[in-house]
Amino acid sequence: MKVLHEPQLDTILMIEKAIIDAEDYPTKTQLWRSLPRKVQYQTFKRALDYLEASNKIIYDEDGAIIYTGVDNDKLKALM
Repeated sequence: MKVLHEPQLDTILMIEKAIIDAEDYPTKTQLWRSLPRKVQYQTFKRALDYLEASNKIIYDEDGAIIYTGVDNDKLKALM
């Protein structure tokens, strides 16, 4: 697959903040549509790949995104 756009740091941070601030655990599409500014879907997926590789997010069996980074009150409540 040819990569057209690599996410910049501000884009990754924006996506990470959107995951943290979400009321519920969003799916990829729900999260992408809720972002404060437009991001190409391919760039968005690359940012999610990075967040997953750095162990900041995981996906549950329904495809919802769960933030596993430091200081996650929602994750502490689940455990």
